[in-house]
Amino acid sequence: MQDARTNPMLTAVRLADYSPPDWLVPDIALDFRLDATRTVVTARMTVVRNGTHDRPLMLDGHGLETRRIALNGEAISAVPNNDVLRIEISGDSAVIDSEVVLHPSRNTRLMGLYASEGRLVTQCEAEGFRSITWFPDRPDLLSRYTVRLEADKALYPVLLSNGDRGDAADLPGGRHEIGWTDPWPKPSYLFALVAGQLSALEDDFTTMSGRQVKLAIWTAAADVPRCAHAMAALKASMAWDERVYGCEYDLDEFNIVAVADFNAGAMENKGLNIFNSKYILADSETATDMDFDAVAGVVAHEYFHNWTGNRVTCRDWFQLSLKEGLTVFRDQQFSADQGSAAVRRIDDVRALRAVQFPEDAGPLAHPIRPDHYVEIANFYTATIYNKGAEVIRMLHSMLGVDGFRRGTDLYFQRHDGQAVTCEDWLQAMEAANGIDLTQFRRWYDQAGTPRVSVETRQSGASVEVLLRQSVPATPGQPDKLPMHMPFRLALIGRDSGARLGDEQVVQLREAVTHLTFEGIGEAVLPSLNRGFSAPVVVEAQLARTDLAFLAAHDDDPFARWEAFQQLALSVLATDDDPAELVAAVRGTLEDPTLDAAFKGEAVLLPTESFIGDAATLVAVEDIHRRREAARLAIAQGLEALWWQTYEAHTGAGTAQTPEAKGARRLANVALAYLVTAGSDAALAAARRQYDTAVTMTDRMGALTALVNSTSSEREVVLADFHRRFAGNNDVIDKWFGVQALANRPDVLVAVERLLKHPDFTITNPNRLRSLVGAFAANQRWFHAADGEGYRLLADQLIAVDRINPQSAARLAVPLGRWRRFDQGRAGQMRAELERILGTAGMSKDVLEMASRALA
Repeated sequence: MQDARTNPMLTAVRLADYSPPDWLVPDIALDFRLDATRTVVTARMTVVRNGTHDRPLMLDGHGLETRRIALNGEAISAVPNNDVLRIEISGDSAVIDSEVVLHPSRNTRLMGLYASEGRLVTQCEAEGFRSITWFPDRPDLLSRYTVRLEADKALYPVLLSNGDRGDAADLPGGRHEIGWTDPWPKPSYLFALVAGQLSALEDDFTTMSGRQVKLAIWTAAADVPRCAHAMAALKASMAWDERVYGCEYDLDEFNIVAVADFNAGAMENKGLNIFNSKYILADSETATDMDFDAVAGVVAHEYFHNWTGNRVTCRDWFQLSLKEGLTVFRDQQFSADQGSAAVRRIDDVRALRAVQFPEDAGPLAHPIRPDHYVEIANFYTATIYNKGAEVIRMLHSMLGVDGFRRGTDLYFQRHDGQAVTCEDWLQAMEAANGIDLTQFRRWYDQAGTPRVSVETRQSGASVEVLLRQSVPATPGQPDKLPMHMPFRLALIGRDSGARLGDEQVVQLREAVTHLTFEGIGEAVLPSLNRGFSAPVVVEAQLARTDLAFLAAHDDDPFARWEAFQQLALSVLATDDDPAELVAAVRGTLEDPTLDAAFKGEAVLLPTESFIGDAATLVAVEDIHRRREAARLAIAQGLEALWWQTYEAHTGAGTAQTPEAKGARRLANVALAYLVTAGSDAALAAARRQYDTAVTMTDRMGALTALVNSTSSEREVVLADFHRRFAGNNDVIDKWFGVQALANRPDVLVAVERLLKHPDFTITNPNRLRSLVGAFAANQRWFHAADGEGYRLLADQLIAVDRINPQSAARLAVPLGRWRRFDQGRAGQMRAELERILGTAGMSKDVLEMASRALA
């Protein structure tokens, strides 16, 4: 077996080795003669020596069929070595011409130029541009792009690229051409083109300076009506960014294209965003409320990148969180402003804990600014994005709204049109606010989730709170220094249930921090890390009665939700009677001060994976058994109340208001509990809701409840759902996913059957995630003791790697958590990782992930 851990393919790129580019490329002209089977790309670039040196020009290329390379008009013989072309240049500037041939229809990696559903699409982040033409493909080289696109007009009537459109003309032989010019220098990873048969939903937006911008969202003609929500989100994002950050759009048009085959969610290419169709197409019949929210959030995210990522970009890929963490925070702010801020915060924290906390606690742990990588695609992680956003949120909390805005204004003023570092960002914050963020920088360099233990002592009217922070050891970082974090806390009266005094925001800097509160008139309970002010694990050792009290009385929505989660974790760690959980759920449902959206979140038990993450060792069967027993107790013990709740909130219609979405959410939570209780009336209600649903939210709520039941209706509604939505890829993904996540012992058999279904294909990343990825998230049945779930995942990973290494590498993550499981399961997961490493021809992407998982 090959030892991937010493494989030369896995040579690391290190931050410490960064040096500025030897050659600059101020201008590049690209000419594409587009065709799915054979595209010819001609490039002309001006190169300028950067500094005083005699080093050659080094160009990156991958999979290029090179027909010609010329230096200052003279053809030269240049032979690439390991995908690098070396050109010796005697002067301080030169013109480099190249002509290459691409084969988009063969490109299953979905990087560079590839074919998707009869269209031609590009994806260049992080290193896809080198699969289009020879170029020094690095983010700190900013160039002005002039592009000419030529294609068969019948096959590719729409030709799009970055920037503003130029002249278009028909050509002999049924072909046509168009020019595009982007006036803003950009790195190669932001280049984009799309060609194909597309129709557009068009609109316009007037900027704060009075400029009119033409907007268009392009997709198949039949899907244009499903773009209305995305268009509304785009216009809302543009107005919000002007109002909150003073950021105005800077081109004459803004185009979005929805494509079915896409490795990521979307891409912020300058003026031409390319989206996974999942995050554009939405209407009440085919998209759930969560889908609507995701569309708005992703549209906002990619638009916000126009300033935080495009106008100011990354110097190198180690700075990835500079644009991604910052932009995730901005899209979270936007989403909170559009709906329930409390529910949005809970959703953000739930996502962080589900993916990033396990990442921080395992072999894949890395700082938000890593110091090395092997394959950059493997570092598009929850740590970079979600934890990166939490670090930005802490800055926002520390500086306040006005101080943070002063910092972003200065950041844009200093660095517009530049490729910069996280240090440049922090220095702008410091200079604008007169503060010292030296210790805060540790968030950028130390991996791991900090733990804050809290001890509260009360003597008469005096309360002392002792906070101790520590950061666990992570791979390559055994010893950690204390972090600087804002920690929000308050005191809640044990008798009154009211907040006593003002909320405090404590700047934790030391390993141990003492706080004293005087003049407290009653016994207290601490309300900790309110609003999830810092991305930490809080250890407070509160009694269950105290947690139940806080779950009923805390005035901070997040802290109230968190108290119930901690109460549930405490109960579900034992075989104790879950009566306290039943009482807490009853109290939440009967509280008239809470809205439906919050109730729909606050009555949900922690997921099995979150329960496992909170334990020393994941006891798969025990966690499942105890959680199912608690769900049944809550369902049966409150059955009458669940009926009342369901009947009061069902039938909320199709409106996308926060109130309507909250009502649908709570009604579907109630329905799930009613079906769990097991009555024939509940099953009939679920079937009736499925049949009469006017929204995908309600149809999926009923379908999920029935799929997780033993009802004979289960197979009937699954077949009906497939018949209703056959041909709609985004909806059929839901059909695969609901079966892969089912709470049933026969899930593995179902997944194996679905792998052979005519609608399943491993070439589409969405379909792969909806079945194989979803099954790997089904803790009870993926981790079945026989290890067959691990085998299935490894088999699919090996097969996918031959087609799309990025998709394959992401499948390796669940196997990397083997240390958290019992000896039998750990051994089986390790064996599958070793099998993956021992398979000939595996990609660098997968070899890195598997070898790190075993290290």
